[in-house]
Amino acid sequence: MYRSHVLICGGTGCTSSNSEKIIEKMKEEIKARGLENEVNVVRTGCFGLCALGPIMIVYPEGAFYSMVKVEDVPEIVEEHLLKGRIVKRLLYQETVQKDDTIKSLNETAFYAKQRRIALRNCGVINPENIDEYIAQDGYAALGKVLTEMTPEQVIQVIKDSGLRGRGGAGFPTGVKWSLAAGNKADQKYVCCNADEGDPGAFMDRSVLEGDPHCVLEAMAIAGYAIGATKGYIYVRAEYPIAVKRLEIAIGQAREYGLLGKNIFDSGFDFDIQLRLGAGAFVCGEETALMTSIEGKRGEPRPRPPYPAVKGLFGKPSILNNVETYANIAQIILHGAEWFNSVGTEKSKGTKVFALGGKIKHTGLVEIPMGTTLREIVEEIGGGVPDGKKFKAAQTGGPSGGCIPASLIDTPIDYDNLIAIGSMMGSGGLIVMDETTCMVDIAKFFLEFTVDESCGKCTPCRVGTKRLLEMLNKITSGTGTMEDIDKMEELCYYIKDNALCGLGQTAPNPVLSTLRYFRDEYEAHVKEHRCPAGVCKALLHYEIVADKCRGCTACARVCPVGAISGTVKQPHTIDVNKCIKCGACIEKCKFDAIIKL
Repeated sequence: MYRSHVLICGGTGCTSSNSEKIIEKMKEEIKARGLENEVNVVRTGCFGLCALGPIMIVYPEGAFYSMVKVEDVPEIVEEHLLKGRIVKRLLYQETVQKDDTIKSLNETAFYAKQRRIALRNCGVINPENIDEYIAQDGYAALGKVLTEMTPEQVIQVIKDSGLRGRGGAGFPTGVKWSLAAGNKADQKYVCCNADEGDPGAFMDRSVLEGDPHCVLEAMAIAGYAIGATKGYIYVRAEYPIAVKRLEIAIGQAREYGLLGKNIFDSGFDFDIQLRLGAGAFVCGEETALMTSIEGKRGEPRPRPPYPAVKGLFGKPSILNNVETYANIAQIILHGAEWFNSVGTEKSKGTKVFALGGKIKHTGLVEIPMGTTLREIVEEIGGGVPDGKKFKAAQTGGPSGGCIPASLIDTPIDYDNLIAIGSMMGSGGLIVMDETTCMVDIAKFFLEFTVDESCGKCTPCRVGTKRLLEMLNKITSGTGTMEDIDKMEELCYYIKDNALCGLGQTAPNPVLSTLRYFRDEYEAHVKEHRCPAGVCKALLHYEIVADKCRGCTACARVCPVGAISGTVKQPHTIDVNKCIKCGACIEKCKFDAIIKL
């Protein structure tokens, strides 16, 4: 028995900040002090508070060390693990109370309003050790299903839970399974979409890195429910840690008899293979994903027939994303009523969001459906930093839309987001402040869509490119009011005529910004002005003579020699030479340079 457990994040975010070296140094220091039989070092998945990484939590005290450096490790081992004195300078300060005691992480603002179901094991267990997953009731749901329930009963529980697909469209999971179960075939397939391609999204990656067995168990349950014996996980090749841990988990599950032949002596056979995606955004669409698994170019197919009738290799198939599967075992163990007691009337359970952008606490959060955007941004996320004002939040990535500050009290669920012109998507939530240009944001997402369009249908291949051309005109100062009207008309044409869901939702960022921030579009066109000061073609820099001290710092840093003046005299900027790089503003100590 160990007296202390040191949990260190081994997710991608913390790994990129040297958490692997911290783990190595921790083991080295523990061994040097003869503590290897007393202190257990555990590499976990993501804790969620990515802004504070690398993260280390020491139990039983629950000391939450943040932004740990390799050079901090000897002090933690010497003071905390050897002498029992917590190193307070390294603690996440919100956990330190006035009387110098430490409060639970669950009491902090970031975690207090979260409800972890999909992420229940992330940051808790070693994802490369199947025994730790089993210790957390892992594979108990699969055992229950195979020994106590019929396939029809499993599907009914999932239906009764109200679980909807977490990949974006929100289709009822139990209904999807029942459709596939009702089609007879010599072979059926269960597929997992781990190809999250939204800019700023890392929900599925974090689940796979922190709790891969929960996906394997859920896929086996789905296989039993619909009569499938084979499963495929389609995961991005850009997720090397997730791929490695999935490979380890599949090997361990096969070794324990939890994948393969005659699982739990029930006569049920099920196995899973990985397929690596090459980073094509369109392969997040179900038919394109299945086409790619088959070894063909990843392009969507016309529907009907739907995958439940004719899917992978022409056989009945189901596809759910990682987060959807992460809920399955808990629903089986705790029951449909337990799950649907969380959330709203039409959106049950929780939703995982990757919180990013202009927010203090960037990271991974899981909140009950119905939590307001204000609670997410101001309480869980810690608000917008640097005294700036919240302007909007983008949900759903390139397929979603922008929610303005006026709607910050909107409860987040599938139907509310669609009603205000956005969508849940897979769960990216990007916060924007007053320095964000909403026309530029629409252009950013449309550039992504144009690059990622598979090109199979004309509305998406050509229509999105024409949209981008008009946006470029507006941000360069050559747009007209007629362009805005044409753009809006084209958006609706693409939505109505594109082949797949990705093409149909591509205009959403443009439509939502036009709906809530049309005044910014008009300012770009009528006044040749970018209100947020972002679009370079519409900017010019000026030096305020009364504030300029003639220190020459701006002139020395200007890469094109656009600033002139003598020492101790006000300087001037040649607007014809200025490339609007902003280096002068960053260098000026007297706030003498302004953007207009």
